[in-house]
Amino acid sequence: MQRKLMDGKNNNPLLCDPISGICEMPGTEPSIDGSLKTATGKKLRMLYFTDPICSSCWGIEAQLKKLKLEYGHGLDIEYRMGGLLPNWSYNSGGISKPSDVAPHWDEVSPHYQMPIDGDVWISDPLDSSYPPSIAFKAAELQDMDKARRFFRIMREMVFLRKINIAKWENITAAAELAGLDTDLMKIDFNGAAKVLFEEDLKLAANMSVRGFPTIFIFKGNENTEKIYGFKPYGDYETAINRIAPEITKKDYDKNWEALFGTFRSLTLKEFSELSDISLPEAKVQLDTLVNEGKLSVFDTKNGSIWWINHR
Repeated sequence: MQRKLMDGKNNNPLLCDPISGICEMPGTEPSIDGSLKTATGKKLRMLYFTDPICSSCWGIEAQLKKLKLEYGHGLDIEYRMGGLLPNWSYNSGGISKPSDVAPHWDEVSPHYQMPIDGDVWISDPLDSSYPPSIAFKAAELQDMDKARRFFRIMREMVFLRKINIAKWENITAAAELAGLDTDLMKIDFNGAAKVLFEEDLKLAANMSVRGFPTIFIFKGNENTEKIYGFKPYGDYETAINRIAPEITKKDYDKNWEALFGTFRSLTLKEFSELSDISLPEAKVQLDTLVNEGKLSVFDTKNGSIWWINHR
């Protein structure tokens, strides 16, 4: 499996290369098209091309959370869906059926230091990533903040809880947890959201997006930065400083209650990154908070996730 990832011949989008940190689409070459370079007001504009089942995208959750805390005042972030898995009507890169993905997800989990349980591809495999992608566009039509929450819940479902997020009943469950109107979502899912999803796919093609995550940061109509694949947080700071040095990062409260109050759930990697402490230190603190009854934890074979207990 590892040789297939590294030999340069992979053209299967579900085999996300842990070295480059990319879930790559076949048959395209990277380039930046000048068709979309518009930022609103004095803020930078960030286009984030992703997919609900992109393991490399799950890998940068900590970086994106820290970016929001430190640079959110000067950065508008837009999520665009990429359509990683249309269906299973292909056989490439060593993948011919869902169960072939399971060992790959287990393999990349420690590389990204994020919990990913590949067993969903054995116990309840997805037939496409299009339904959750369209559902996200439907959620955005209701409320952007709730849509982001909804997207996070779906990812926790599929990566940790082995839940098939292509099934409508599971999409609905995630929507309810995010506080969305599920009846309205059903209407938009079958109408306007499909159009918006197709527009995302067209935009990705127009901008020669060939894998996920792909991030473009725009300043006005001229300056553009591109971050491709799994990259450390410093790369995001460098990109912002290069095109907008006037936007300085803000301090934020690194106390555990403030962090969990903002993000509701955090993995070990996320808590470590946001707290600016080592992984071992973060683990000790999280375990202590669980023992004190302040946090709850959900364990998988490849890691855990914690959330605050509300009294």
